[in-house]
Amino acid sequence: MSSENKIKLFLVDDDAVFLKSLEIEFLQHADFSIETFATGELCMEKLFHNPDVIILDYHLDGIDKNAINGMETLDKIKKFNPDIPVVMLSSQDKIEVAISCMHHRAYDYVVKSETAFMRLQKIITSIFQYKKMEKELNWYMDRM
Repeated sequence: MSSENKIKLFLVDDDAVFLKSLEIEFLQHADFSIETFATGELCMEKLFHNPDVIILDYHLDGIDKNAINGMETLDKIKKFNPDIPVVMLSSQDKIEVAISCMHHRAYDYVVKSETAFMRLQKIITSIFQYKKMEKELNWYMDRM
């Protein structure tokens, strides 16, 4: 698949081991173009690359205690382009955290666990099924 046809995925997590394992999982299971970032600031610097989906850690302060957290990064991404789907990822299994992420316009919330990768795969599939249906509907409406 040519690079312009690949799904462009940004992975943002301050846990280097988790970030690398997530990248490897995605590369083994699908043909993605992946960019990884250890901080929200680094992700923000590359938003002009127009990712199709961003998977974003909730905390992001493991390397630099002064780094912006996942929620601040989410808000900045949505200000830059509200149409980029952002899936929040966290070790916190608290409904309040998930609800807060959704209020900040996250597409979904996934708890880091042994099933996190499978959930992320399903979410990304649903994002692109929705986008495909939206394109087809727009095509149909344009012809009416």
